[in-house]
Amino acid sequence: MPKFFDAIAGFRVTFGTMFKKRLTEQYPEKPGPVAKRYHGRHQLNRYPDGLEKCIGCELCAWACPADAIFVEGADNTEDERFSPGERYGRVYQINYLRCIGCGLCIEACPTRALTMTNEYEMADDNRADLIWGKDKLLAPLESGMLPPPHPMAEGSTDEDYYRGNIAPLAGDAR
Repeated sequence: MPKFFDAIAGFRVTFGTMFKKRLTEQYPEKPGPVAKRYHGRHQLNRYPDGLEKCIGCELCAWACPADAIFVEGADNTEDERFSPGERYGRVYQINYLRCIGCGLCIEACPTRALTMTNEYEMADDNRADLIWGKDKLLAPLESGMLPPPHPMAEGSTDEDYYRGNIAPLAGDAR
């Protein structure tokens, strides 16, 4: 009889978990909640009038320990202005095959142009599609924003932009 109880005792864990509710997640169909402070993919931000915050300084690329960021700056002109000030990031690429998600690029950015969203679905079956350019990284235009290039807000300086004293445009000037 003691051998029978030893056999039953061996199944204690099995019987204990057999009748519990299953914790299966239906991930692709029903994604679960994401923590508010989760750092996922990067985003290049804009000012309220639509100009880009990136000034092409390349500090994010220098701070990246995985060498996953490539930035090529260019000069703004009065005819084509993409950001306030003298320069803008003409080419901006993040290679998500190399990115380790450390966030050092975010800390290095002097204008808060680069932040991380809490989007985490970036998988792909093609390696070339995991090198994201400005077309995928730029924040979408919201109401009151004009797509660059366009001049700075009338009567403002680049210091007004950096201090956050720029409001969205009242109406679409197009």
